[in-house]
Amino acid sequence: MRILLIVLILSMTILSCNSSKKDILDIKHQYTNELINETSPYLLQHAHNPVNWRAWNSETLQKAKEEEKLMVISIGYSACHWCHVMEKESFEDSTVAATMNKYFVAVKVDREERPDVDQIYINAVQLMTGSAGWPLNVITLPDGRPVWGGTYFRKDAWINSLEKIQKIYQENPQKLIDYATQLEEGIKSMDLISVNTNELNFTKFPSDSIVEKWSESFDYKYGGPDRSPKFMMPNNLEYLLRHGIQYNNEKLLNYVYVTLDRIAYGGVYDHVGGGFARYSTDLRWHVPHFEKMLYDNAQLVSLYSKAYQITKKPLYKEVVLETLEFIKREMTNPEGAFYSSLDADSLTKEGELEEGAYYVFNKNELKLILEDDFSLFSEYYNINSYGKWEKENYVLIRRKSDILITDEFSISQIELEQKKKNWKNKLRAYRDNREKPRLDDKTLTSWNALMIKGYVEAFKTFQVQAYLTEALKNAQFIIENQLQSNGALNHNYKDGQSSINGYLEDYATLIDAFISLHEVTLDEKWIRLSKKLTDHTYENFYNQENSMFYFTSKKDEKLVTRSFEYRDNVIAASNSIMAKNLFILSHHLDNEKYLNTSSKMLHNVHPEIKTYPSGYSNWLDLTENYKNKYYEIVVVGKDANSKIKELNTSYLPNALVAGSSKESTKPLLKYRYIDDETLIYVCVNNSCKLPVSEVSEALKLLNN
Repeated sequence: MRILLIVLILSMTILSCNSSKKDILDIKHQYTNELINETSPYLLQHAHNPVNWRAWNSETLQKAKEEEKLMVISIGYSACHWCHVMEKESFEDSTVAATMNKYFVAVKVDREERPDVDQIYINAVQLMTGSAGWPLNVITLPDGRPVWGGTYFRKDAWINSLEKIQKIYQENPQKLIDYATQLEEGIKSMDLISVNTNELNFTKFPSDSIVEKWSESFDYKYGGPDRSPKFMMPNNLEYLLRHGIQYNNEKLLNYVYVTLDRIAYGGVYDHVGGGFARYSTDLRWHVPHFEKMLYDNAQLVSLYSKAYQITKKPLYKEVVLETLEFIKREMTNPEGAFYSSLDADSLTKEGELEEGAYYVFNKNELKLILEDDFSLFSEYYNINSYGKWEKENYVLIRRKSDILITDEFSISQIELEQKKKNWKNKLRAYRDNREKPRLDDKTLTSWNALMIKGYVEAFKTFQVQAYLTEALKNAQFIIENQLQSNGALNHNYKDGQSSINGYLEDYATLIDAFISLHEVTLDEKWIRLSKKLTDHTYENFYNQENSMFYFTSKKDEKLVTRSFEYRDNVIAASNSIMAKNLFILSHHLDNEKYLNTSSKMLHNVHPEIKTYPSGYSNWLDLTENYKNKYYEIVVVGKDANSKIKELNTSYLPNALVAGSSKESTKPLLKYRYIDDETLIYVCVNNSCKLPVSEVSEALKLLNN
């Protein structure tokens, strides 16, 4: 810290030979980087920058107002590669720091801790430049209203921009104030949603034509969209899988399976250690952006588990098992909480941070590790021109199925499986001697809830008891650490501290996770907790005028605007998840209020779906629940749990599962218990067919 201070003072002397001794002493006195007091791994990465960083809080905002200084708000996350690049080039530079410290209040924000702040400024930069991403860098008035912004900047461009904006602020501040006012109106309009006053009739919604139009942007060779970079977008694929099954669309199903195959074959999947990187930089899913995010892996476990229920493809099972081994090994703490991410960058032998350094291999390393198996390995994972990346390094990628490989090399599938296991063990042991990527060890309620759901879907499909155990352990962790007695949630947990008032995403994803736990355990406590969370959400997030839910609680501090998150992205929108929850809970609890809210929410977004279906896939999935028959499968009797287990191995996108091994007064279970019998009721809106005793008979009723 002392060395940085000396460098800063010297650089300021060079910058301004006319600076007085008093100016330099003032700068010395003002030098304080407050991030060392934070718990966010991302903020702590910047805690020793010469920039006077402060965290986003009321004290920081008040400081800007009192000193009448512009704010620089820089937003990123710990696994962000280009955030690290800009830090090294600019925020670790004393000249940059001198400019920022003299004229601005500098604020660092972890977008994962503060998605509400991030969304405001993402929208602002989107309006100003037409695109946005991370690092996100914005200059605002002292009141937080943005006047300029962008993403990654090189050092000279960054300094030049800072100086130009500061000059305008000194000479013509009204110009910035007027612009901020106009931009504020634009930001407020971006996430507004109008009440749909048209006739509510979901049965006529043109799902087929929407999917047909959407399919024009599909890459039928490699899967995913016909452009790069390629994100996996699990909620898109989940809906397309359902649509293909429900409407018997073979072309669509083939596209989904090709996509899942290619992702699993690609370098975006970690063939050595399991788990998925965030996205692919190319069309083939070959070279990933190497960061590993909990939310991607959670959703992809769910997706591949469901795809296996339909196809029974060994590849999908392998992916799920290996990914959950990775989650258990590297992303789970002793309390049962899940960490947030692993960095894209790690240290090379030379001590330099480099993207992908931990994950890639050169040919000499592979020959040394694999010895006589190198030839087979190199064919399996393309240690050739197809798999080569850069600097003589290879990112493992497959092109051939196991069947083709066994035929080509005249070995059995059992032999190949054993070889693959040996390869992965050897390479992981070798790789673990390298510097590991930095871990973001904070726990986010919403992402943990997605992982609970992933474990539950894997348990349903593969009946591995350990998966349910992990899901229940995490759910209990959240109950004990993040859930308050009044039904309120906290968003963040780190080093024994639970913090930040929960967002809609925390409530929506956790309610969904708790509903899924009920469907595999039949424990009524999960439905009770779901209702408690739902009622708290109504009280603190609900907007009576449009029947949607704000992203932030009414108890949170006021930002530039209070937005509605309703467009699906890499994670489904919190409003779309909430609308689905209300639909399902309305059946469990016979609650008309929940059902009416859900239908109004869906009706409101329908006008936008046709123009951009990939941004509304979870809403499309909910539409199918209204458009077609939605089944209540109710199992009651002494063997209810075993029947439920058998049921849950089937793909049932248009049904909820409920049950009890004893008499119950719950709406779906009332008057259905008979001593010494276990009966399965298949119902639609509480209208049931005659009960059956075998799961196979119940599935026939569903198929019919």
